[in-house]
Amino acid sequence: MQVVQILGTIIVGLSETEQLASADRIKRSYIWRVAMASILVAVIAALLGRLSWQLQKSRARVMEAQAEHARNVEYLAYHDNLTGLPNRALFSRLLYRQIQHAHRYKKQLALMFLDLDRFKEINDSLGHEAGDDLLKKMGRRLGESLRESDLVARLGGDEFIILLPEITEETQVTTVAGKILAAVAKPFTLAEQEFRITISIGIAMFPADGEDEQTLMKNADIAMYHAKEGGKNSFRFYSEKLNTDSLERLSLESGLRNALENNEFRLFYQSKQDMATGRMTGIEALLRWQHPDLGLIPPMQFIPLAEENGLIIPIGRWVFKTACRQNLAWQAQGFPKLSMAVNISRRQFFDEDFLKDVGDALQESQMAPELLELEITESVLMHDMDRTIGILKELKQMGVRVAIDDFGTGYSSLSKLREFPLDTLKIDGSFIQNMIPHAEIKNLTTALIDLGRSLGFTVVAEGVESKEQADLLRTHSCDQFQGFYINKPMPPEEFTLNWTTG
Repeated sequence: MQVVQILGTIIVGLSETEQLASADRIKRSYIWRVAMASILVAVIAALLGRLSWQLQKSRARVMEAQAEHARNVEYLAYHDNLTGLPNRALFSRLLYRQIQHAHRYKKQLALMFLDLDRFKEINDSLGHEAGDDLLKKMGRRLGESLRESDLVARLGGDEFIILLPEITEETQVTTVAGKILAAVAKPFTLAEQEFRITISIGIAMFPADGEDEQTLMKNADIAMYHAKEGGKNSFRFYSEKLNTDSLERLSLESGLRNALENNEFRLFYQSKQDMATGRMTGIEALLRWQHPDLGLIPPMQFIPLAEENGLIIPIGRWVFKTACRQNLAWQAQGFPKLSMAVNISRRQFFDEDFLKDVGDALQESQMAPELLELEITESVLMHDMDRTIGILKELKQMGVRVAIDDFGTGYSSLSKLREFPLDTLKIDGSFIQNMIPHAEIKNLTTALIDLGRSLGFTVVAEGVESKEQADLLRTHSCDQFQGFYINKPMPPEEFTLNWTTG
């Protein structure tokens, strides 16, 4: 019985021990799960914190990129992307503010409009990359020439504009303009070559020449064009007379654009004579404009305009064809076969279709090439010698004759003259008209005759107006001459009548 009780007690003790062990296991398992859950929660919290930090950092980068993009967009909207200078939009805004300030405090300011002379020729001969390089270097030089308070901007193309605030007297403006001309006069290195560039500057003053930005810019532009017409490489202040001249110029240019279409151009003709025999040796075609309101306009008034705006190209084609057709018409009437001379401008000569235009005129008229003589000036010859010689050689291959016109007025190198394939040397009329009263001019004229003959050219004296001049030229073995002493330029009908009766 006692044994049974003892065994029962042992069994009960074992059972209680197992229960206690199971409870302990459950407790430890619960603690472990709670610990693991806590660790997992901590890890998730850390990951979420890291993710939140990354999102905030990424959002900050996006916002900074957006702000930077906005700054770039604003910069490009108000700055020239080639030179980095302020553009027209920003300059106009700043000019408006300066005008308001000057108006409020009774101050003066100056506006300078700048244009590069012959920039198109740089672009055409060296390429747009060199042209862009020149514009960038020009922008830097202009900035270096100005006072700290001044502002330079690029308007587009080869046009720059400068604002000079706080001006007390005009001499301040002339000083700055002189510094700019001097800075630009230094050579530029473009495409590994040195080039000298000039600029024309127009100046308008506030409030004398305009009290708002549009008027000031317009008047500075007008003054700039007059500086360019006056010989370039200079500056010009605006005046009311310039405005009147500009309006007349604009009216003339507007009419010029319609003149070809309206058949308003005319060719007048002047003969050349052999100095020894008096026989007619050739004819020169001279362009005139019969304006419906202004009458007959001389070439010096409209040729520079046509050269500037490019209309000289289609006008030149018309001159070629009309002169060749007229020469053929005279031959058909039984007159002798004589050469027909036509003047060629620089822009025509270097136009890419120039040789084609000459060939088309000859083919259309069926005139013999050797009867066409093209007259070009010294400045054209010396502008780009290699290119000029190439064009002249092609003209010679076509059979066309070439004359150097107005010789003695330019800067051609006598040592280089023999390199050009020329036929005729025409001495400028200013020498002829001054050789009687001035011995030094007479000596220079006779030296030019000797030079031309020594190079194998036919020498022609232009602008002969008296028998005394003709006799002197004959004494010095000049080959041919033309001028009012023989006859004035005449329309074809009058020239035909004069030829018939003469």
